[in-house]
Amino acid sequence: MNILRTACFVALSAIALFGAAQAKKPTLMVVPAETWCIQNGYYTEENNQGRLQKLVDYERALQENSTLLNVITKIGELMAEQGFPLKDMASELRNVNRASVEDDMTQSATSGSALAETPLERLSRRAKADILLEVAWKTQAMGPKKSVTYTLRGIDSYTNKQVAAAQGTGPQSMSASEELLLEEAVVGKMDNFIAQLQSHFDDMLENGREIIVRVQVFDNGSGLSMESEYGGEELTDVIDKWMNDNTVNHRYSLSDAGENSLMFEQVRIPLYKPNGSSMDTRQFVTQLRRFLAAQPYGITSKIVTKGLGQANLILGEK
Repeated sequence: MNILRTACFVALSAIALFGAAQAKKPTLMVVPAETWCIQNGYYTEENNQGRLQKLVDYERALQENSTLLNVITKIGELMAEQGFPLKDMASELRNVNRASVEDDMTQSATSGSALAETPLERLSRRAKADILLEVAWKTQAMGPKKSVTYTLRGIDSYTNKQVAAAQGTGPQSMSASEELLLEEAVVGKMDNFIAQLQSHFDDMLENGREIIVRVQVFDNGSGLSMESEYGGEELTDVIDKWMNDNTVNHRYSLSDAGENSLMFEQVRIPLYKPNGSSMDTRQFVTQLRRFLAAQPYGITSKIVTKGLGQANLILGEK
């Protein structure tokens, strides 16, 4: 009898744990699409090595366009009703502004005039939302009646790949507000859109988050290269073996290997660390940095991140 009770308890516990895992949802942040911002004049122009580049001004768009704020709020409400954790764009922009002076000074201390990050990359890096919901819409008038055509895309913030999409045109109305017309247009296709988001996140839970890792060597005359040998094994093979041992289901691709650089793409890293906190690109590559710093390698290195989904590990010095 005790054995039966124990077996039932274990089974119920397993079901509970499985249900908890299934209940995990990606963190989202709703943002206006860059095309919408540019079409509505919410951008600045910067000279990037002789070429004018349009940079979206999200803060001005939120301050000057009350419809945008209402649209973001409404889509956020629809997602929250389905249990998705949300990051607030306005709050994250304030956090970005607090750090922007220091970041700009760091960039200007180098000789490069090229922009290190776009406003969206900077916002994404700060917010660390799993998926960005990009919304764009246009109001069309046909006589006294109006309708809204919209596009809603789910973008993986680490890979910038589209993972969900919905688009359509809502019903016509003579009196409804733009926000209400958009809501009516979106709601009808929300179930399928949410299913796409959840499917992508379930894949990440099972197979890991996708990132890019590049390993390079400082040209400082040290003689270190990817062909340097340690116990009869070249450094390329040492790093490749580490990747095989530490990626989820050993999923990664060594897409380029040279004397002074390695490029690992489609690198799948765990979504969470053993203590339950989130794992990001820098934390994963820090593990590799510490591995190479230990004996018998004793290699000094530094990490340079590029957005959320790529990190360069540069060997030879800091």
